[in-house]
Amino acid sequence: MTYLFNRPETFVDEMIQGFAAAHRNHILPVDGGVIRRHKITTGQVVIIIGGGSGHYPAFGGLVGQGLAHGAAMGNVFASPSAQQICNVALAADAGGGIVFCYGNYAGDVLNFNQAQERLQVQGIDVRAVVVTDDIAAALPAERHLRRGIAGTLPVFKAAGAAADAGKSLDEVCRIAVEANVRVRTLGVAFSGCTLPGARQPLFDVAYGKMAVGMGIHGEPGLHQMDALDADGLAEMLVDKLLQDIPPVVGHSEGARVGVILNSLGSVAQEELFVVYRRVDQLFRERGLVIVEPVVDRVITSFDMAGISLTLFWLNDELEHYWLAPADTPAFRRGSVSGSLDNSEHIAAIPSAIAQQHVTAGSRDSQKAAAVILAALESAAHIVDAQRDALGRLDAVAGDGDHGIGMQRGLAAAVDAAGKARDAQAGAGTLLTVAGDAWAARAGGTSGALWGVMLCSLGHELGDVNTPDTAVVAAGVAAALREVMQRGNAQPGDKTLVDVLQPFSAALDQAVARDASIADAWKEAADIAHDAAQETRDLLPRIGRARPHAEKSIGIPDPGAVSLALIIGAVSEVICRHCV
Repeated sequence: MTYLFNRPETFVDEMIQGFAAAHRNHILPVDGGVIRRHKITTGQVVIIIGGGSGHYPAFGGLVGQGLAHGAAMGNVFASPSAQQICNVALAADAGGGIVFCYGNYAGDVLNFNQAQERLQVQGIDVRAVVVTDDIAAALPAERHLRRGIAGTLPVFKAAGAAADAGKSLDEVCRIAVEANVRVRTLGVAFSGCTLPGARQPLFDVAYGKMAVGMGIHGEPGLHQMDALDADGLAEMLVDKLLQDIPPVVGHSEGARVGVILNSLGSVAQEELFVVYRRVDQLFRERGLVIVEPVVDRVITSFDMAGISLTLFWLNDELEHYWLAPADTPAFRRGSVSGSLDNSEHIAAIPSAIAQQHVTAGSRDSQKAAAVILAALESAAHIVDAQRDALGRLDAVAGDGDHGIGMQRGLAAAVDAAGKARDAQAGAGTLLTVAGDAWAARAGGTSGALWGVMLCSLGHELGDVNTPDTAVVAAGVAAALREVMQRGNAQPGDKTLVDVLQPFSAALDQAVARDASIADAWKEAADIAHDAAQETRDLLPRIGRARPHAEKSIGIPDPGAVSLALIIGAVSEVICRHCV
């Protein structure tokens, strides 16, 4: 469990502060993560990596010469927000283009895609390479659905070394893609992990058992089996990985491979060496040539007891980049040198990012904004009360942080909305400011989608008129369209769309009956509640829960439940204020 923290909601901020203080010669903190302290050649391609915290050394520990140029660092097990990613990318940008490189998780894909769009609008050429090395997450025919775990290191390193060698943006992307094609990983765990402030681990593994196919967010393994001794585990991992040799490699005899034996958290270095002893024997017996193995913590799952084994099938080009010098807080190879950057200039960059300007709304719209603020406060109250229950729902087939993420996002939304109200914002602006704050603070998939929902609704409401049922229904319909487009979810996928779609339809029907906003919202809220409960019978078809679909049968989707809870809390406010 986690013993040392002050408050769970400030854990990541304080962790980044301490990390930056401990590694002043390597990195500089910026709003949303860290960047290299050493100078980057003007016109050079830069590599921006990132993901949730709780995985150290990934992701901040891999920032430095010969590796990444910056890392966006989200909350524990939650992807960084699009704004955090943009902040880090702008701070590191050298004018030669940017490559985003990250693991294949829904929240990371959603937020990095949004950041990519925002930066491209500013004229910056941004590409993305998504890492898909986890063989437990999907069959070879669906390799694009696999998660990114410890195999992120070889891909990050190939990209970073190529960028530092002065390769073009096209070449850096080609090299990173080729590295991803050639990397495979499988992990196991003997215990769950516990988030800061949580009273129980996200999942349990029975004594004497091990979970096979672990992700890095506390997701349950694909199955459990009797725990093996060190040699037996090495043999199982090697056998499984050699059944999934990349087609570009062909046969394994004589192949040269980079090997990573990674502790997922609490497995000691000495234990890793015992396992690696047998891994080394097995590869040599099978005619493989091991090139500079890494036996260490590379990407963890907080305090999880577990390990993963990664094979990086090399060619001449990739071997050159695998062996290239690197110097980061957590990964060093060979010798590099470089001059330090101007820390005062870099530290000032985030503050130069303009804050959203608040224009005063009409008197009628300001009154509506006050009701919306009360609704957000009511939503925050219900989520605070249900945080642990939402986390337990999420832990069944996900990472267990949904309640914490919702609480964090709503707190930021309420704070931003309160300041907007004080600045005499109208309803539309207040919702937009709240949505941006929610997305920026919560990160993850739900943070991004709630940001989209509030901003879509705010755009429809505007800052002039008192919203009526038709305008609210149009805003919810717009939110539904944006969520489906951004999140690639459809009704039946076991997501919040399974609540948002019938809720929107019910509001549309109420408009046709000329119902008041209070009556319309109350009726639609009842439908939303029922729809959330009905998700218990669905199989998840996207997101982190997809590989564990059967585990979620009989359990409602946490995102759907939290949406229904918030709709219900808002209904009470609307009924009090909108008669």
